[in-house]
Parts: sequence; C-alpha cells; structure tokens
Amino acid sequence: MSMLDYMVLPFKRYAQFTGRARRMEFWSFALLITIVNTVLLGIMFASTPGLFDTATPEDPFAMYGAMFSGVGVLILLWFLATFIPSIAVSVRRLHDRNMSGWWYLGFVVASLIPFVGLIASIAMLVIMFLPGTPGENRFGPDPKLDVAAAY
Repeated sequence: MSMLDYMVLPFKRYAQFTGRARRMEFWSFALLITIVNTVLLGIMFASTPGLFDTATPEDPFAMYGAMFSGVGVLILLWFLATFIPSIAVSVRRLHDRNMSGWWYLGFVVASLIPFVGLIASIAMLVIMFLPGTPGENRFGPDPKLDVAAAY
C-alpha cells in the first residue's frame, strides 16, 4: 500500500474502533490533517485583508469575519469530517500497542489538567511512535502481517 492509501484508510474505517492500526496509518492520517489544516488556514488568513495590520487595523472584528466566511465553514466541515476517524485511528493505534482504547480518554482528560497535560501529551506522543506488539494480541492479528485486516 502507498502512503496515500494509508492517508485515506481511516476514512474507509470511519468509526471502526476495533482492530489494530499500524504506525504508518496513524502518522499518514496525521500528516494529511496537518497539510489540509495548513492550506485552509493559509487561505483563510490570506483572504482577510488587514487581519495582521496592527498599525492601522481596518476592522477589529476581521478575524471573526474570516472565521465565518466560506473558508471558515470549510474548516468547520473538515473538522467534523475528521473528528471521529482521528479518534478511531488513535484507539486502533493504542490497540496495536496492546492497550485499551480507554487510555485515549485518560490522555484527553489528563491533558486538561495544567502541567500534567504536558506530560500526558508527551506520553501519548511517545506511545504513538512505539512499534506495535509483534504477532497477534487481544485486539486482533498483526496489521503488518495481515494485509486484509487493513480493509
């Protein structure tokens, strides 16, 4: 499978919280989300004149106008389209490490606590970088060995 296939695989497995996800699937999807967010935010900021002009601001509410413009609506739709798949691929990635998906909720709650949130975010990032358990675990077969499990 190519990297593009891994980028769209979480959309094919939209709300599937069972099974396992390889690192390639998780990080390719994260890259896709980052690229699309960067492009949409760049278009939104570029299409709003005087947004960053601090010397003589044209409109103090220009940012709100940009958020509720056509591009702002696209950003909202993109967020809504990727919200469930990003949670699902994160849970499947935790399953690949032989961890329960409830750890994701624990990391989200811990990230809301000051100072603890930074540590929890770093721990989550490290876990997502670690390789999955080799062979079958309690969440299913190894996705590296079982190509059919990716669909």
